Amino acid sequence: MAEQARQRGAEAEAKPTVVIKKYANRRLYNTEASSYVTLEDLAGMVREGRDFVVYDAKTGDDITRGVLTQIIVEEEAKGRSLLPTSFLRQLIGFYGDSLQSLVPRYLEFAMGSFSRQQEQMRVSVEQAMGGFNPLAGLEEVSKQNMAMMERAMSLFSPFPRKDESAASTRSAAEEPEDVAALKAELRQLRQQLAQLQRGGSKGGQ
Repeated sequence: MAEQARQRGAEAEAKPTVVIKKYANRRLYNTEASSYVTLEDLAGMVREGRDFVVYDAKTGDDITRGVLTQIIVEEEAKGRSLLPTSFLRQLIGFYGDSLQSLVPRYLEFAMGSFSRQQEQMRVSVEQAMGGFNPLAGLEEVSKQNMAMMERAMSLFSPFPRKDESAASTRSAAEEPEDVAALKAELRQLRQQLAQLQRGGSKGGQ
């Protein structure tokens, strides 16, 4: 199964990006297949690893991000709840925040690690199905992934919890290089903000 998934992913990468056009009547047109498609069809393309871009048929603007967001809303509305309420609240809170530009990089890193772990689990299940309970392994991986996502989001909080403060005392050598670089960038930005605030206070006096 894992091998088949990898083959589908490789085949999808070899194909050109599909251009989707969205018209004023909200209909989506697949220029490759010369047919109209739905959000469910686009969701299927994402699961198959097929890349696509969506343009407004009238203005030519790239509206891929908005359409992908619509797909998530549709999936959530169907009862396939994937995003915890607490995570959504945290995410909304970062809009307009001075650290907003750093959030996408943290999320990309976290989701990339999540995807790699899921692939490793599929390979393990395939190679040793009779040797252990796969459900137990999946549960453990899920716990690790949720903890990783929570740690990534908590890095933005100016008031970390006690356990998070203790975790932050680990040496940089114990952390992945990408995480260490992002933390250093975050610290630098906070220092710059603090300097600006001190400068504003002095100017007010």
